[in-house]
Amino acid sequence: MSHGSNLRIDPDRLWDSLMEMAKIGPGVAGGNNRQTLTDEDAEGRTLFQRWCEEAGCTMGVDTMGNMFATRPGEDPDALPVYMGSHLDTQPTGGKYDGVLGVLGGLEAIRTLNDMGVKTKHPIVLTNWTNEEGTRFAPAMLASGVFAGKHTQDWAYAREDAEGKKFGDELKRIGWVGDEEVGARKMHAMFELHIEQGPILEAEGKDIGVVTHGQGLRWIECTVTGKESHTGSTPMAMRKNAGRGLALVTELVHEIAMANQPNAVGAIGHIDVYPNSRNIIPGKVVFTVDMRTHLLDKLNAMVAEVMERAPKLCEDIGVNFSCEIVGQFDPPAFDEKCVDAVRGAAKDLGYSHMDIVSGAGHDACWINDVAPTAMIMCPCVDGLSHNEAEDISKQWAQAGADVLLHAVLETAEIVE
Repeated sequence: MSHGSNLRIDPDRLWDSLMEMAKIGPGVAGGNNRQTLTDEDAEGRTLFQRWCEEAGCTMGVDTMGNMFATRPGEDPDALPVYMGSHLDTQPTGGKYDGVLGVLGGLEAIRTLNDMGVKTKHPIVLTNWTNEEGTRFAPAMLASGVFAGKHTQDWAYAREDAEGKKFGDELKRIGWVGDEEVGARKMHAMFELHIEQGPILEAEGKDIGVVTHGQGLRWIECTVTGKESHTGSTPMAMRKNAGRGLALVTELVHEIAMANQPNAVGAIGHIDVYPNSRNIIPGKVVFTVDMRTHLLDKLNAMVAEVMERAPKLCEDIGVNFSCEIVGQFDPPAFDEKCVDAVRGAAKDLGYSHMDIVSGAGHDACWINDVAPTAMIMCPCVDGLSHNEAEDISKQWAQAGADVLLHAVLETAEIVE
């Protein structure tokens, strides 16, 4: 890289910004509760806008509330290079999930200003609305509308647990912009994020070069047996739907283990009927969550569940049925953008490894409309979506340094 590896962000300034943002919507155990479209979200947005404007950026907001802070480029016809993530949190979220990607991007812009660096392409820093999906499902809602996955009307009609609609709450907090969603065109997009898993820390790596995101299939399954008394029904005469659940649970684990690496499977949501202590379950409804980064492998895993589960249940006298109720094909991130991340980590001397994102991110949707890549840094014990989520200042610096240099490589320095 022509700009050299001596260009680094200010780790203390980045850390101070993270801690200042964390004061807004504090959690009860050291983390944050800054759910989307709450008063706390509005306060965080206001602080972010002020910081961006102080860094010389102009702020644009679209009709989904996505925020775009632009640092001008030298070529008015060049498409911008985007970076960013999200400021909203889980109800018991940490201080870094999403926020690091936004404020790491802000620190990159501040560093360019400090050093007087000019780029051919404009650089745009984004705060995507409702990435978490914890209040208004689904996750990555606004980036999904931006990428054409959902309509805005559908998104506006999403309701929270109290029946409040997304569109109404966006208007209430005063963050409905005037830009058409998805009208912006991108040269490329980079997202910095904590790993939210244990691999980088366990491997002693500073940086995860994200090559793929995981695809997923949610399979809703129903096992139907016969309700009967737990005390007076002989074992050989039982039609125990709960036993069918147990067999399918083991099957899912077996299939995931047989498809290593980077394949996972589990049963998370379970409803047992009639759910009484002394009644053998007559019906169990549960959801299998299977994920991997290769589409053919993912489809084969699902097909194996659907082929083998009915026979397992039939052998114990119960019936099995299922349907796919959720799906997301695995994204492969842009090779050139991935190479820019890998090259930045190498040139800066940070230890790094290729990694697959185990969680969904806004970059997964944007990847469908623009060349995209992700950068990950470790988090302690892989813990996230928890107030105890933690990272080190050094990890934050490494991630933001790599983001800065990958963006510069793509936005092209003007000497």
